[in-house]
Amino acid sequence: MSVLERRLQLLLSHDQYDRVAAEAGRSGRSVNAVVRDALDRYLEPEHSWTEGVEVFLALTESPGPDQVQSPGDLASELDEQFDRVVLAAPGDRS
Repeated sequence: MSVLERRLQLLLSHDQYDRVAAEAGRSGRSVNAVVRDALDRYLEPEHSWTEGVEVFLALTESPGPDQVQSPGDLASELDEQFDRVVLAAPGDRS
């Protein structure tokens, strides 16, 4: 983790604070840690999106003769990969 060296004053609505505090309690972290993690996830560098697109494009390349799949199997595989790569929370992408 990087060194924390900047202070920020942030005003939240009661509802926003309650949601952040609930996540902090659920995860055993401080409210500040939850906010920092949310910022990191939201402001993740664009290369992650690019990597997701590259993975998707690699999945849609023409298969070799020994890798032929039925259209249904291919659709299922693409759906699973799309869910895993594109729809996953930014910090959860693998």
